Amino acid sequence: MIKKIIFTISFLLAFVVFGQKKNDKDVVADAAEKLRLAMVSGDKAMLESLILPELTYGHSGGHIDDATEFVEKLVSKKSDFVTIDITNQTVNIVGNTAIVRHHFYATTADLGKAPGDVTLDIVLVWVKTGKNWKLLARQAVKSEKKK
Repeated sequence: MIKKIIFTISFLLAFVVFGQKKNDKDVVADAAEKLRLAMVSGDKAMLESLILPELTYGHSGGHIDDATEFVEKLVSKKSDFVTIDITNQTVNIVGNTAIVRHHFYATTADLGKAPGDVTLDIVLVWVKTGKNWKLLARQAVKSEKKK
């Protein structure tokens, strides 16, 4: 009888531990990571799956891309990220909106040019649509070099 109780408790505990859903902060962080990977790969389908059609994507130099321009630049390698490293990321959720801030350090080779370095601070605004989080806005500002 004791073995059955221990087995039942163990089974229930395992179900609770492994059956838990990720919290929204973790899901948003996962979406931000998928975006990072898609920006490096230039994967059009992945990029489009992560953004809203109303996307506004602000560059540190002042130019603002819409969703179509954002995707086209990455797919065509007009904006070519060889690497992107993200540090100091925070995720804050208010209702169905998430604000993600992080430090962004990248190596670029835009249109085959010699590699360049980009060091930025980024704010991303994600919106929960159904079960998914989609990028609505991004703004970059120049920051100090990575140490």
